[in-house]
Amino acid sequence: MFTASLEKIGGITIRLFKSCGRLFLFFIRGFINAFILPIQFNKIIDQTWFIGAKSFFVIVLTAVFTGMVLGLQGYYSLAKFGSEAGLGAAVAMTLVRELGPVLTAIMVTARAGSAMAAEIGVMRVSEQIDALKTMHINPVRFLFTPRLIASVISLPLLTALFIVVGILGGYLSGSILLGINQYDYMDAVIKSVDIEDINGGFSKSFVFSVVVTTICCYRGYYTHLSSGFGARGVSLSTTNAVVQSCIFILIFDYIITFFLV
Repeated sequence: MFTASLEKIGGITIRLFKSCGRLFLFFIRGFINAFILPIQFNKIIDQTWFIGAKSFFVIVLTAVFTGMVLGLQGYYSLAKFGSEAGLGAAVAMTLVRELGPVLTAIMVTARAGSAMAAEIGVMRVSEQIDALKTMHINPVRFLFTPRLIASVISLPLLTALFIVVGILGGYLSGSILLGINQYDYMDAVIKSVDIEDINGGFSKSFVFSVVVTTICCYRGYYTHLSSGFGARGVSLSTTNAVVQSCIFILIFDYIITFFLV
């Protein structure tokens, strides 16, 4: 009984280390291929459009209501201490340092990351990736590298959009609906945010872009190893990609915050 349990734990541990090593090598191969000529400009532009431009609406909508909720909750919290004038600073700092990069990455994972995992997973189970290898086309360079570059370009820009729209959402909630002086709100925003906060937020968005794209493409590429073939395998790999990406976003958020604070 004890030996069987020990063997089971050992098997799980070995599979975990194999998966981590495979993920790391997958990322390294895709990263190196980004510097090999010719650069795949057409694919990068297509993926930038898919990951970035097509996420515009969902990012704006999420940012507006996030900012409005922050403005509403922050107002009543600060009102207890007579500090309503600091609402702009509270909203801006929360969005720039934490919620902007994190929620942007999660929304991109939900919209674009799941699509990456599903598309590459379908290509795996339908043997299209094997066909690429037969034609001497590097499938990692063809499928993963353009998405990685496009994500690194798109996610920081979407984060900036989220932060700006979120601050405006806080302005709508705090100034227009609750009556805080609009000049006090914007003055607090301007005075509270400095370049270190902005650099920290964009550093997070850059790391999140690499994490999300790597995990989602990896899960799709190796669908046959972890989830099996067929529609069920693709659905499981897509689910795993989204869940694991969100978990690692939060883990790396803590790690980066720990070193930046």
